[in-house]
Amino acid sequence: MRLSGNDSLITTIPSLTVTYAPSRRPTDLNEFGMRPMQERAWEKRGEQYLLIKSPPASGKSRALMFIALDKLHNQGIAQAIIVVPERTIGASFENARLSESGFWADWTVDPKWNLCNAPGADGGKVNAVKAFLDGDDRVLVCTHATFRFAMDRFGAEAFDGRLIAVDEFHHVSANPDNRLGEHVGQLMSRDRTHIVAMTGSYFRGDAEPVLMPQDEARFETVTFTYYEQLNGYEHLKRLDIGYYFYTGNYADSIVRVLDPGEKTIVHIPNVNSRESTKDKIKEVEHILGELGEWQGADPLTGFQLVATPEGRVLRIADLVDDEPARRDRVAAALRDPAQKDNRDHVDIIVALGMAKEGFDWIWCDHALTVGYRSSLTEIVQIIGRATRDAPGKPRARFTNLIAEPDASEDAVAEAVNDTLKAIAASLLMEQVLAPRFNFTPKTPESRPADGVDYGENGYDPNACNVGFDDRTGQFHVEIKGLAMPASKEAERVCREDLNEVIAAFAQDRVAVERGLFDSELVPEELTQVRMGKIVKERYPEFSEEDREAVRQHAVAALNLTRKAKEATPDEADDDSGRNTALIDGVRKFAMDVRDLDIDLIDRINPFLEAYAILAKAMSEESLKQIASVITAKKVQLTPEEARDLARRALRFKQERGRLPSLTSADPWERRMAEGVAFLARMKAQAADE
Repeated sequence: MRLSGNDSLITTIPSLTVTYAPSRRPTDLNEFGMRPMQERAWEKRGEQYLLIKSPPASGKSRALMFIALDKLHNQGIAQAIIVVPERTIGASFENARLSESGFWADWTVDPKWNLCNAPGADGGKVNAVKAFLDGDDRVLVCTHATFRFAMDRFGAEAFDGRLIAVDEFHHVSANPDNRLGEHVGQLMSRDRTHIVAMTGSYFRGDAEPVLMPQDEARFETVTFTYYEQLNGYEHLKRLDIGYYFYTGNYADSIVRVLDPGEKTIVHIPNVNSRESTKDKIKEVEHILGELGEWQGADPLTGFQLVATPEGRVLRIADLVDDEPARRDRVAAALRDPAQKDNRDHVDIIVALGMAKEGFDWIWCDHALTVGYRSSLTEIVQIIGRATRDAPGKPRARFTNLIAEPDASEDAVAEAVNDTLKAIAASLLMEQVLAPRFNFTPKTPESRPADGVDYGENGYDPNACNVGFDDRTGQFHVEIKGLAMPASKEAERVCREDLNEVIAAFAQDRVAVERGLFDSELVPEELTQVRMGKIVKERYPEFSEEDREAVRQHAVAALNLTRKAKEATPDEADDDSGRNTALIDGVRKFAMDVRDLDIDLIDRINPFLEAYAILAKAMSEESLKQIASVITAKKVQLTPEEARDLARRALRFKQERGRLPSLTSADPWERRMAEGVAFLARMKAQAADE
């Protein structure tokens, strides 16, 4: 779709629409006042190391309160220290009367120990941390920075016998330069503290692992998926994710996707990005001017008042303004607890670095982001701002506004990068929002799983069955030839962490470029070689058997989701109240093929659908520019890739009694043969030197 204007065009590119159906609502409470996610975490409260992976608005903060109180009262833990990435998130851990809903204690934090509200710099708050450690009070809340300084000054031993709860745990990294990650590692090495880690997105934008595998294996994981969260909402039933290209100035184009009737958070571009005009203040003024006529500022809240042509006065919170007094007044007005249930308190929030993770505005209908954000984690966090359930909010959406390439080669190269990242984010969000997959090999001994719905025809012992368990929100899929993990840790990865593996694959630029624009690509080069390389780098301690199992499970989850979407293109139009489009799509794909086996799944290019949508939505000239940039830097086979192909050729020989042939009609067999020939040439050249 193209929307024309005087100075610019808006072009739709890959989009995703997901609809949800009622089940047990995530806000339903048990006898202790716990939601389903909190109840699931509570069952693991005795673990020393606990990792809670759960989307925004699922109640992670309160889950921590329940667990921390039990550790303080029943597990011999002396104190609890809650660590948050920024001061505003500290408000999530203020006093809560849990007993009103049936719990046996209330959560209380002495105001002097919520250091997120204390004046002064983080370095100066370290003395307060020491006073807390030396005292008898039980709970302290501080920022990641304050905790890092305290660890540097006092050492890990100062925190013995205490609970350290790290919110937004994806800020941790196994990279040696990540100080928070280093400190978590020190605490785990000493093994005298309890750690509860919480995050809504357990992957990082830089593809660094959050924890080293040996440390991660020590955590007991509680996972509550986006599917479980959104599928149980009372009001919000539809989520749209759209990416748009524009030409011209974004401030001229933004009103074409910004509906003043929707409660919206607008994130303007970083000043160093190509979308920025380099003057953020004028950009905000331009957006206000496009929306209507400025009427001044509300003296109490600091909100900008803008009258639309229809006569409505919009209340707009400007968090881009650098003047401390004005911005603090606006931020305080947004946090005002008295206005939490007032939908009309504010209409639009304009921000740059604020209003992302931990920002709670349940009325947000639309998260509109200008310019690509380099971190997939950041995108998931921004989308999470709009996925709160609220009365009168049946639909939410995320829009990413990206500049289309222009004639400059440098600009084209940068636009290519942004385009590929947008597609990668779309791929990843499809996985994040889908139900979890439970894959099993199809064998003569296969039997139906208890409580699983296999469709109107039931379970067929002679076919690869696709079932769905409403209780757990999981697919059960039988696949011929599927490798299963041998170790417990690899089994955990296949059960819990496939999205993290897929995130690393989606961020692999070579995979995305070749999947979209290499006409000579053999899909197995992506699904086997490239994904295999990613799994090997991510889990170097795994056996080859375990790595292959993880690879196959990740590729199956990725490609079955893609094929399901192809099979049900009208998913967005399902208003039946119980949307089964994705389930039906997976079933249809399984029925349409002769055998649902892993070789067939490996022969699917995960990026084909994205290219088809891109080709329809983008101008032909821009698409050619992008293709030419990528084709010009096409890389040849590397020794590492050749060795991987040779290993697969050996497996091919073991299965078929012969090596792959360079003249085979099967392109994947030819590619394996090329890998063997490449290594033979390398060996011959080395012998001649």
